Amino acid sequence: MTPFYRAFSVAVSFLAIGLLAGCASNPGSSPEKIQQALNMSGDSQRDPYILGVTDVVSVSVWRNPDLSSSVPIRPDGMISVPLVGDVQAAGRTPEALADTIEESLSAYIREPQVSVVVTSMGSTEFTDRVRVTGAVAQPMSVPYRDGMTVLDMLLSAGGANPFADLNDAMLYRPMNGEVVAIPVKLDDILTEGDIKTNYTMRPGDILAVPERNF
Repeated sequence: MTPFYRAFSVAVSFLAIGLLAGCASNPGSSPEKIQQALNMSGDSQRDPYILGVTDVVSVSVWRNPDLSSSVPIRPDGMISVPLVGDVQAAGRTPEALADTIEESLSAYIREPQVSVVVTSMGSTEFTDRVRVTGAVAQPMSVPYRDGMTVLDMLLSAGGANPFADLNDAMLYRPMNGEVVAIPVKLDDILTEGDIKTNYTMRPGDILAVPERNF
């Protein structure tokens, strides 16, 4: 997915969610979709990191410091490596990129050993964030961290405002090209200690807290 398309998709999702957040008693997705989306939060391992435009990588060649460099991935998805020249980086894992550079360097040096480390993940600046919007003290967007829950997001936003309809909150989760709406009972979590819906967040999640209908 290109950076433009990714940004456009995020903007459309925000528009749709902003409209939904203003209405109480929004229906959630089907039970089957909700369960599939919640099962995602039980994954013990995340997908391998895929390099993207604006990431910065450190390419190290063992015992060859003159061939080592730290370079940004250009808008065309390429990086420049000494002796090798331009190499496709975007869309690949760091390990796959290191293997390609090793193969190319083998024409110049004997048994090269290459490592690639991501030093700046600019391409995931927005896709790996989590957000809370609607009837909260401070709507916000923050970097995702392992273990974050919907309650963490609400507290980080300064709590709900006086007009919030906490038990009609929704957690919107991207899944397979669609957005799944998961009902969240924030009032039950806060006042009754019922944490059944205190779901673990995932990158790209949005917690929307609507206002009450008067």
